[in-house]
Amino acid sequence: MADRFGDFLIKKGIIGPEQLQEAETVAKSRRKKLQDAIVELGYANGEQIAKALAKLHGYEYYDLNNVPIPPAVVELVPESVARENAVIPFSEENGALKVLVSDPNDFETFDKLQFILNRKIDIGVSTKESILEAINRNYGQTDGESADSMLQEFTDTAIDFTETEDDGGGGDDDEAVDETSAPIVRLVQLMITEAVQLRASDIHVEPFEDRVRIRYRIDGVLVERDSPPRRLLGALLSRIKILAKMDIAERRRCQDGRIKITAGGKELDLRVSMLPTSHGQSCVMRLLDKDNIKIGVRQLGLSEKDFRTFRNLIRRPNGILLVTGPTGSGKTTTLYAALNELNRPDRKIITAEDPVEYYLPGVNQVEVKHSIGLDFALIIRAMLRQAPNVILVGEMRDHETASMGIQASLTGHLVFSTLHTNDAPGAITRMINIGVPAYLVAGSVIGVMAQRLVRVVCSKCKQPFTPTDAQLEVAGITPEQAASATFMKGAGCSHCGKSGYRGRIGIYELMTMTSKVRELSFAGASTQEIRKAAVQNGMTTLYEDGIHKALQGITTLDEVFRVSKKEVVD
Repeated sequence: MADRFGDFLIKKGIIGPEQLQEAETVAKSRRKKLQDAIVELGYANGEQIAKALAKLHGYEYYDLNNVPIPPAVVELVPESVARENAVIPFSEENGALKVLVSDPNDFETFDKLQFILNRKIDIGVSTKESILEAINRNYGQTDGESADSMLQEFTDTAIDFTETEDDGGGGDDDEAVDETSAPIVRLVQLMITEAVQLRASDIHVEPFEDRVRIRYRIDGVLVERDSPPRRLLGALLSRIKILAKMDIAERRRCQDGRIKITAGGKELDLRVSMLPTSHGQSCVMRLLDKDNIKIGVRQLGLSEKDFRTFRNLIRRPNGILLVTGPTGSGKTTTLYAALNELNRPDRKIITAEDPVEYYLPGVNQVEVKHSIGLDFALIIRAMLRQAPNVILVGEMRDHETASMGIQASLTGHLVFSTLHTNDAPGAITRMINIGVPAYLVAGSVIGVMAQRLVRVVCSKCKQPFTPTDAQLEVAGITPEQAASATFMKGAGCSHCGKSGYRGRIGIYELMTMTSKVRELSFAGASTQEIRKAAVQNGMTTLYEDGIHKALQGITTLDEVFRVSKKEVVD
């Protein structure tokens, strides 16, 4: 096909035979498409190449300059799909969607689009630069430079970004780089700014054999964004390491660091993690927004019954309150909300965290440092000599930490901590399994709250939705409940990035230590037995709380099914 296209260009007088030969050599050596090599060498511009490709394959060429695309057409293709495949929807006629591409020979992309969009696709041709500009223009990209345009610039030029990590030196020379002009400096800044604008919680930079993948976690779901050339990896990671005050020469060990940066008018704290993989170092940046911890217990999304119970538990003078759930389920936010509720001048609060994610005014926060032996158990032991009222232990991950936490609660302190269990009753058996005597668990734990995060239906594009009878049956929703429900679903708009969701809310399972549950815990009963007793005493399960929020139109049944499952209690 490349030979055919080259002959066509010669026939049209766009390039000569010698120029074609040189372009073919460059394309082969740099693993580029022939048309990209021709443009790179300056023998033709992008418009000439796009018009020639359109003519050769029998498609129409479109000039996107100053051509408005109807918003209704733009909304038919999600932004992530448009950016990932460098395509732009142009028009809709007779049920077929006209999509503009830069390479009409890319049949794999056409098949993917047809599968994702589930409709007939008609192809038109335009230049890649015009398509990327149209994407930024129509999907609400910020004015000025974008990460996409910069990556395209890197891809289209022959700038050689050497593996700066191999230099072996420190970062003195890099620090002297012009902050406003150095391309990599601008790219990292733009990447972080874009993540903030898209409300991402994490940025993932993952190296593979032939490319670098960048993904943002938005509302708990990973979305692939830009794909920089592989040659950018070293420079990109070195810049991040310099900002995080890491050793840029170290590539064999894991490293952690923090970055303080201003992006989108916000002061952000980024927690950076470097992990060596088979194809280079993988980097994850966790965006910590201080605004996220200013919420109170009321804003967590607890039901009225659970809110009253939780507030009463955190006002107890002593005992252990455990919050359980997988990584990224909002446990830290819940505990910080509780601390905000209790943070008054007449109370002393000390926390032990690994690491300290957010800095709370008026709270004594201690960071675990395993390298010098400063672990949870040692910190708790020292805490007790500081006469605190409230203690927060980041995680009870071993017998020693759990034992110290229990001793603290038995000596008149209120202790908050987290565990990684699937549900609230499982926390009791987990504590016993790590070696804490059952009688101590039964006597010290006052409550356990399990939680998950579900996405909230977008307020801008939500519309009434009627589930099928099969969906209602699977969900366990009765006809009476369905009749009074307000099911909602997001149609997808620019406000929510075409996902139909914007923001997240918690679903909860709050188990209090009633006399029956305490008796079963003392006897070392199974998780299922404890769960049965807790449900009989009025505990709302995770699934039930999720269904309740779906009935109110806050989230969808699909989201509830994604994070929880229907429990069958005998």
